[in-house]
Amino acid sequence: MTDRVLDFADSPAYLHVRNQQLVIDRKPHDPVTLPLAEVAVLILAHPQLTCTQSVFSVLLEHGGTVVACDRSHLPIGLMLPTAAHFAQTERFAAQASAGAPRKKRAWQQIVKAKLRAQAAALESLRGHDAGLREFAKRVRSGDPDNVEAQGARRYWPALFEDSTFRRRREAPDANRFLNYGYAVLRAIVARAVCAAGLHPSLGLQHHNRYNAYCLADDLMEPYRPLVDTAVVQLVERVGPDAPLERDTKHTLLEVFTARYRADDEVRTLFDVVTRTTSSLAQVYLQQSQQVWFPRDLSHAGG
Repeated sequence: MTDRVLDFADSPAYLHVRNQQLVIDRKPHDPVTLPLAEVAVLILAHPQLTCTQSVFSVLLEHGGTVVACDRSHLPIGLMLPTAAHFAQTERFAAQASAGAPRKKRAWQQIVKAKLRAQAAALESLRGHDAGLREFAKRVRSGDPDNVEAQGARRYWPALFEDSTFRRRREAPDANRFLNYGYAVLRAIVARAVCAAGLHPSLGLQHHNRYNAYCLADDLMEPYRPLVDTAVVQLVERVGPDAPLERDTKHTLLEVFTARYRADDEVRTLFDVVTRTTSSLAQVYLQQSQQVWFPRDLSHAGG
């Protein structure tokens, strides 16, 4: 199956459905069609887009997600399927009743995986890990020492080779590219969370009554360095002040359509993330103690 990420940002379009096909009508050009079952993420950015209700209903029926963007083309909203797994009710109940020790162990595993992924990104780009692999060994259940934050203070300056760089969502620099990439990653992880029969609002570490995707925010952490690596390479090529437009977006979206070697298997990112969310469901059901993350995730081509 093809998992497409479609970003409509450059021109007006009329989107509708015919025979389970997404019809993209851009006058004066001929309409373009593709199966909605192949669309993983639909990004709506242009202010003159028109979509019929069936675009959303059929896309969600096939497990896809919709991302809405603001006038700066940065994502601000997310639409997900509400019923995506045959045992959803059972898994919701297990998720909601999971005890603190179980959730803390899961968060420990997430932080360890994140630090290892950050270390791998630094080794690939800069030839060293800034000590993050040793940091990963120090993470205890629930990360009470906040090793994750300690690692971040080393990671960001080393990643961009800039002692002043900080991860700030509102900053008008490379953070804009990170915001965009993370938003798409969040949609992909949220989609996988729903496909595993879990509720995206019930997080392990992230808790915010105004955030409907706390669990997605938890599970995406070890996959963020994929976006980070693409942003660093983009900034080195076009500079941190380059506009967030079609070419720069296309570069970032390649992260999500590429294939990856994960523990000696070549998979799409969707496959890899789905294995992670499915493993967490098993943890909630007390059928496993381990949330799965790839020990070695590397680019295997398009």
